[in-house]
Amino acid sequence: MATRGAGLGLGLAVLASATFGTSGSFASSLMASGWSPGAAVTVRIGLAALALTVPAVLSMRGRWGLLRANLAAIAAYGLVAVAGCQLFYFNAVEHLSVSVALLLEYSGTVLVVLWMWLVHGHTPRRRTVLGGALAIAGLVLVLDLTGTQRVDLVGVLWGFGAATGLAVFFVVSARTNESLPPVAMAWAGMVVGAVTLGVFGAARLVHFHTGTADVTFAGHRTSWLVPVFELSLVAAAFAYIAGIEAARRLGARLASFVGLTEVLFATLFAWLLLGQRPSLLQAAGGLIVLVGIALVRADDEPPLPPPGSQIQGADLVTAGGKTTA
Repeated sequence: MATRGAGLGLGLAVLASATFGTSGSFASSLMASGWSPGAAVTVRIGLAALALTVPAVLSMRGRWGLLRANLAAIAAYGLVAVAGCQLFYFNAVEHLSVSVALLLEYSGTVLVVLWMWLVHGHTPRRRTVLGGALAIAGLVLVLDLTGTQRVDLVGVLWGFGAATGLAVFFVVSARTNESLPPVAMAWAGMVVGAVTLGVFGAARLVHFHTGTADVTFAGHRTSWLVPVFELSLVAAAFAYIAGIEAARRLGARLASFVGLTEVLFATLFAWLLLGQRPSLLQAAGGLIVLVGIALVRADDEPPLPPPGSQIQGADLVTAGGKTTA
């Protein structure tokens, strides 16, 4: 059962990465039509929260005490992992090239490993260190950082803010009470994030500008509603639910490394939808990222018992601390 659970967790993690990976292509067309980053993030989170309201209420079955019991985690998730991470990333893009901003955001995987090491005493083993180094190296190739890049201190700080938000997403998702349904967790976090950004926008602390002009997408003119609903329903509502469930099954460390595949999917969607064909160097980088993730995954497997030994009931646990029977 543990193997099936881990397999499902890996599948959900990849699916979450794929849906998150669509956001770059859709958001770029929306912001090119005049939308501000703050407006795009707020509308995205707000509509996603609205769409999840009925499913979240049904999933709770009257157990509202679970929300109170997880209030601190929900607040951190909504403020930092949902609203903060997205807003920080979009602001980083205003000062840096997209590739550099992405690389800074996904340095959050390293922050997860450091958190598990320094706070919980989970010293990273050799394969995790090697896999992490390979994944980051492959990520550099995928993002094609060999050209001239725009770098300034303000953008770097925004990028590291996004990395912190990404790390909080994986850590909080993995440690939240499992009796709180993922759809309820995602909904509550998005409500917190949307309300916070709405207040900031009303106070003019976040620039808020929208438009109703058609957008250019995949070489065609289409309604601005297309990217808005895709970003809200697919790249937010569905992606966050899948990501939470994946992190609970895999743990924060492994889920964060599998999350690196989002960059591969983002590159693929940019190729298919925007005509931005990846180079051979980027393709090689993608393979290196997958090798790195495989090493981290292998390091996450519990050791096999010696031949002929009997497994005691107390030993029926996985690396994530869940019973296998």
